[in-house]
Amino acid sequence: MLVQNSRFGFFFPAIQKRIPSNLSFSVASLAMDTASPSALFLCGKSSTETEIAKSLRINDVLNLPNGGKISTHLQSEINSSRFGEDAFNVQLFFNSLSTKRFGRFLIWSPLLPSTHDIVSHNFCELPVGAVCVADTQFKGRGRSKNAWESPRGCLMFSFTLQMDDGKIVPLVQYVVSLAVTEAIKDVYDRNGFPCIDVRIKWPNDLYLNGLKVGGILCTSTYKSKKFNVSSGIGLNVGNEKPTTCLNTVLKELYASSNEFRREDVMAAFFNKFEMMYDIFINQGFQTLEELYYRTWLHSGQRVIVQEKNENKVVENVVTIQGLTASGYLLAIGDDNQMCELHPDGNSFDFFKGLVRRKLE
Repeated sequence: MLVQNSRFGFFFPAIQKRIPSNLSFSVASLAMDTASPSALFLCGKSSTETEIAKSLRINDVLNLPNGGKISTHLQSEINSSRFGEDAFNVQLFFNSLSTKRFGRFLIWSPLLPSTHDIVSHNFCELPVGAVCVADTQFKGRGRSKNAWESPRGCLMFSFTLQMDDGKIVPLVQYVVSLAVTEAIKDVYDRNGFPCIDVRIKWPNDLYLNGLKVGGILCTSTYKSKKFNVSSGIGLNVGNEKPTTCLNTVLKELYASSNEFRREDVMAAFFNKFEMMYDIFINQGFQTLEELYYRTWLHSGQRVIVQEKNENKVVENVVTIQGLTASGYLLAIGDDNQMCELHPDGNSFDFFKGLVRRKLE
């Protein structure tokens, strides 16, 4: 089921065809000249990760695919006056991070083609759990090689993990999706915000009030008997275009100047994900299923499955029951026949291209 560079996810929902006007002059200039090196700031929560950052900079081993140019810097070289007050605040993120593995080594860039390219292309050079976050990206990756442009205010990050069992690799995207929704809950609970009900649309989209506000992309390669997984998240935190964002909905519900901050959401994500990932690895996804089903949109949903029968297209209505062990949709037909629903690989909306496989 798994092949090298296998894709089993979406990526960033935010699409923006122009460079936002609120970018600082230096960053906007870089956007106009994509041949300019992308600045990567290598940061660590503790002295251990800081030493890794220093080593990577000295050895100059990080690079972009297709010969893209980068320049590497240390956290001490970040100049907030140059990049603007709304640039990602690395120290604020680290202050809220309580993990032992994930997110402790961070690469920040004010402008980058793709965070996913950084972690996947440099996987073997980075510590497992490393994360790359960008304020703006202009070649974000999506399903079927779709390109996504993501504006300022969108939380865009990718991180690494390593797995032994290939059978459960496709399920990790569900753990990531669940950790995002739980992180949002954690942030609004701790800050006294009203409930922001972000839900999961299978397999890996995030919806709020019927509009897409986020997405997940997971890719994997197999090397030295390990599955190297690069997982990317895009979440509309402060960018109300092209759909909506957390802060727009928060303002509609709560008469206050308080807002979700990207740093708080990302730290809460890793705090939640590390806990859930350990449960997933040690006890299986079934331990998280009840929470997942409370968060997704599909329990009891009726969908139409089209099948060819002697040159005729036959439509069958099935009811979604949950997930199969392999991560596809489990459904039951009106004839009480259980079946597994697969995407056909052609439709952008998974629910418009489902293929049924009957289960014994």
